[in-house]
Amino acid sequence: MFSGDVYLSPEKLFAIVDLDIQIQNITNFYNYPFSDTEAIFTHLYEKARVNEQNIKEHRILITGLIHKEAYFLTPELQSVFDTFLNTPIYEGKKLSLEQLYIKMADDFIHDADLQNNLTKVSNRINYCTGLDCSGVKELCNSWKSEFKACNDESRKNDLIYSLLTLKKAKNYWNQIQPSLNWSSSVEAFKDQLLLKIGKFYSENSTNPKYHISFLLETLCESVN
Repeated sequence: MFSGDVYLSPEKLFAIVDLDIQIQNITNFYNYPFSDTEAIFTHLYEKARVNEQNIKEHRILITGLIHKEAYFLTPELQSVFDTFLNTPIYEGKKLSLEQLYIKMADDFIHDADLQNNLTKVSNRINYCTGLDCSGVKELCNSWKSEFKACNDESRKNDLIYSLLTLKKAKNYWNQIQPSLNWSSSVEAFKDQLLLKIGKFYSENSTNPKYHISFLLETLCESVN
């Protein structure tokens, strides 16, 4: 592949694709060894963390959580929200991620997309024991029961990451607003908040728990 005098090696090309509820087939891609997005996800992640040893086998990379907005709501970001120059507000109150997670779990019941595909994608969270994935109502009830009873931080994080693996986060992220003393636009507020979130991930890019930044860091090392 040429652009002027610059040669772009195909071996250094890659794509990062959002994980979705629907499984997408991969066809006519130079005999790519993975048949669909679910096969890539299964090979690339282990217990909600990137399997570093397997990255080199992929040119199509899948996010470990549903859509990029899920990465704006991971539990480690609560301190970012708490110390932000303007308090983020959700449904009229100071943003509490734990309360937001319970709301997201409640909404499992109304998620037709998840209901129609749960049996196909429930293996994504099989590391998180104690969850009943026989239906969306059962998943909602078992997740909330486990979450509210949990006193172990590692276990609670597993539950949260299992939630963000299945429940789309974009609508919840879009509902986060600045407090009343913010004098600029909502878009400017979100831009500033995203800069802080991006800074958090850039400072933790060597941790396979933080999928996208870790993947980018590893890929950069591999091509240099």
